[in-house]
Amino acid sequence: MKALCNLRRTAAALLALLFLAACSGDPGTGPVEVTWDRDPCTRCGMVLSDRGHAAQVRILGAGGRDAVELFDDLGCAVVWLDKEGLADDAIELWVADHRAGGWLDAFNAHYVLGNPTPMQYGVSAQASAGADTIDFEAAREHIRRVERETNIHGGNLDNARGQDSTDGQNSTPAHHHHGAMGGTSAGEDDAG
Repeated sequence: MKALCNLRRTAAALLALLFLAACSGDPGTGPVEVTWDRDPCTRCGMVLSDRGHAAQVRILGAGGRDAVELFDDLGCAVVWLDKEGLADDAIELWVADHRAGGWLDAFNAHYVLGNPTPMQYGVSAQASAGADTIDFEAAREHIRRVERETNIHGGNLDNARGQDSTDGQNSTPAHHHHGAMGGTSAGEDDAG
């Protein structure tokens, strides 16, 4: 009899957990709904408003306890992932389709360079391949190069700038470039 009561309690607890999970609105995989013009970027704090360049990282947790981080630009997501040291197999990475809207699996998307993006990494995702598209690995390397060369957000390369070799004083950069990031530009068919 005692075992039957314990089984009923366990079943009731499991049902309650399933109910709470269903009510949370998080399906447990894939992208979550973004509250545009309200949700902030995890890395830079800018509000997500560009529906064609946002990204999401779902950190796959044990027991279905995932965390989802939102980013205003794929560049912010890539730089944040590098800093956090999260491996590709520990996450899902979703990126907005700059042409059709909606979310794409970032690892399988195709990318064009040269379009303006919220943090000026200049990487736009789309579902279909084209003459000017690159894969995710090439897009990630482009973002890393842009971050090294321009230090868009500051802080991450401060240690690399370090001391001025001539006088031992901390050097202060005169300018942080926030403009176009070079690379190949997107063809006319890929813009917009």
